[in-house]
Amino acid sequence: MSIQLSDILKDKQTIALGGHIRPDGDCVGSCMGLYMYLKEQYPNLETDVYLEEVPKAYQMIEKTDEVKHQIPADKQYDLFICLDCGDEKRLGFSAPLFSRAKQTLCIDHHVSNEAFADENYIVPDASSTSELVFRMIDSAKISRPVAEALYMGIAHDTGVFQYSCTSPETMEAAAELMRKGIDGNDIIDRTYYEKTYVQIQILGRALLESILILDKQCIVSVVDKKELEFYGADSSDLEGIVSQLRQTKGVEVAMFMYELESSQFKVSLRSKGKVDVSVIAKYFGGGGHARAAGFSMHGSSHDVINNVSRQIALQLDADN
Repeated sequence: MSIQLSDILKDKQTIALGGHIRPDGDCVGSCMGLYMYLKEQYPNLETDVYLEEVPKAYQMIEKTDEVKHQIPADKQYDLFICLDCGDEKRLGFSAPLFSRAKQTLCIDHHVSNEAFADENYIVPDASSTSELVFRMIDSAKISRPVAEALYMGIAHDTGVFQYSCTSPETMEAAAELMRKGIDGNDIIDRTYYEKTYVQIQILGRALLESILILDKQCIVSVVDKKELEFYGADSSDLEGIVSQLRQTKGVEVAMFMYELESSQFKVSLRSKGKVDVSVIAKYFGGGGHARAAGFSMHGSSHDVINNVSRQIALQLDADN
């Protein structure tokens, strides 16, 4: 059951929105969609949105230039709405605002989310947080810019409506958003498929250097800081690599990792179904969904691969 936005906003004057570190399409889509909706429908509220740098591809969404990347020192909001974020720590720099807020609300679809806010709207079966935002707001009042943001979020977290999380309700939400006059194909092309030359180069490197382990049931690829610096790439240039690895025939799990700092790796996992990667991610302090999850880990790349592959093997062996 959806919570009522009007109820949660009652007696509020200041609202902050925030999403997880290294924001992806659903994080940006849900945050910007709700931000613009509140700005349009509740103009008397002071509403701010806090995110790390928005990847260039997503900057086609209106108002992304209004995203704040630093927090005011002593600001206390009446309400902090956390979107697409499984725990407070993953809010990153905006976490202090969450802690200081008079009331908090979490809107999320990660199965690993343990309902850490005062109010929680968590639906693990939902395709995306953007779909949950769509359910919360008045569809008759959705403007074209809001529709573009939410459509992008839904499209990204469903793998362009191909993943198993895509339900009839998801398609109905997407259809309603399309009726607002958006160009769905353009949104998908520009934010999901279109790649810069640097992104194509780093994808090619990741595919070329990949290895098969666990009787060829798992594919692994690693990009270290030196390689990122060589190509002039950053974390936003790596999105989609793990999903490309997952398409390998015969593979059940794809693991892609890149170096954040010396001996600290961001690990992304994707599964075709036999392995619940959210269990593995949670084991290592991360989170996600049964088929898509991630976490960070210290150690050499070999240490990380060995530790993670051991957990993958436990599930593969249990399935046999």
